[in-house]
Amino acid sequence: MDEYRDLLVNKALEARENAYCPYSGYSVGAAVMGENGTVYTGCNVENASYGMTVCAERVALFKMVSEGCRKFTAIAVATADDGTDGVPCLACRQVMSELRAAGEVPVYDCDPSGRVFRHTLDELAPLPFTLSDGGEDADE
Repeated sequence: MDEYRDLLVNKALEARENAYCPYSGYSVGAAVMGENGTVYTGCNVENASYGMTVCAERVALFKMVSEGCRKFTAIAVATADDGTDGVPCLACRQVMSELRAAGEVPVYDCDPSGRVFRHTLDELAPLPFTLSDGGEDADE
């Protein structure tokens, strides 16, 4: 999947330009490589009711699903140029875990200065929440 790194990073940086973040001023863009080979992008969309804000990662993933693709193979997230490794939040990691393709899924975090950090989804979300078949408790 690293062959898609530069493409996804560039698309995430482009998507970041569309962020709607009048409250935090912290713009984020994301680009997801669907299992079908299509790149889906998203940006964060804030709301005066902060709990209604949606992260760029989830916007891109939900767009992927709404367009008929159910799994992704890689994702890039472009954050602000503040020197930090802008890994996805826990809510985004959970959604990513649900929609991941089999195998290693790279997660690239980048900023406008060109720094790119590489993680895997397994590193960022080692124990995601899952439902067992039929919704029954796995311990029973």
